[in-house]
Amino acid sequence: MILWLYDWLKDAFGLDVRLLRYITPRAGVACIFAFVLSLLIGPRVIRRLSALKIGQPVRSAEEVRELAELHGAKAGTPTMGGMMIVFTVLISVALLVNLANPLVWAVMFVFVGLGLVGMVDDYWKVVKKNSRGISACTKIMLQIVVAFTAGLFLYLHPAISGYIRELHVPFHKGPVVQDMGWLCLPFFVLVIVGCSNAVNLTDGLDGLAIGCSITVALAYAAFCYLVGNQQLGEKYLLIPHSPYAGELSIVCLALVGAGLGFLWFNCHPAKVFMGDTGSLALGGAFATLAICSKHEAVLIIVGGVFVMEAASVILQVASFKLRGKRIFRMSPIHHHFELKGWHESQVIVRFWMLSLLCALFGLATLKLR
Repeated sequence: MILWLYDWLKDAFGLDVRLLRYITPRAGVACIFAFVLSLLIGPRVIRRLSALKIGQPVRSAEEVRELAELHGAKAGTPTMGGMMIVFTVLISVALLVNLANPLVWAVMFVFVGLGLVGMVDDYWKVVKKNSRGISACTKIMLQIVVAFTAGLFLYLHPAISGYIRELHVPFHKGPVVQDMGWLCLPFFVLVIVGCSNAVNLTDGLDGLAIGCSITVALAYAAFCYLVGNQQLGEKYLLIPHSPYAGELSIVCLALVGAGLGFLWFNCHPAKVFMGDTGSLALGGAFATLAICSKHEAVLIIVGGVFVMEAASVILQVASFKLRGKRIFRMSPIHHHFELKGWHESQVIVRFWMLSLLCALFGLATLKLR
């Protein structure tokens, strides 16, 4: 819409507002706009969710006694607050991004699609009054459908098909695979479903998931901007180039602004939880941003906290089934540290610091090629 406004001002009044054409000013405005909009709508959303009694179920003492003792006071805190993130990002993108961009459409499709899947899951948790929601099989299938649809769109789009089929890894000049062919489709599904569930597993403490999400979004804002800038990216840093990728940095900064706005209400003690509505949407958005910027492998580094959380669950389940013993006192790993005696705020801030270090290390891979 902002580019339409630029053309209208130029044609109707002869005003050449060049600032509206550049990515960096629009990205900054998107961040601030999403943050302010979150602060404005946040109290109303929380009141509405509370009035509808859309509260977060907490595992009972029968399920996990120690966790129920730690988090029992959070029962009834409004959930589905991820709607705030989805709404503010959507508005920011609609106003400030070139909507003719196919990469933007792919990212926003996954972002909204997985947000809707999460919303259904959150709703069923409230209706059933337990922490399980829809079945794991159903949720995974819905995630696969959304991911496959977005992947197929990218694979078939003539303007980006050749670029999107490349596979790049850190510390290596040029693509390691020039054309993945149809194998890129299951690869995209794996990345999107895996990342969305990893963020979902991280969302267990006040502000933990959204704080880590902000650092990931900032890192990918830099990646997308550089991939879209041929002089800085392809010629100087020797990373892949797509003229469409630059606009994604605006989406990333909108995610940062929306994340900061949500954190305003989600910091300890939280007034609202994002629920699966927000965590699945954010994880899907990060995965699609990684795919569209051809920095899928770097996501393992930048999203190191998410990887650690998901790995702790996998290892715990595998160890219990194979050896009959647990590795951690509880998984995901943030609960392990809680049960070891760390205060919730200590776990959150220390994991934020780890996430920031992971993001910086991921950015460092740009020069090491």
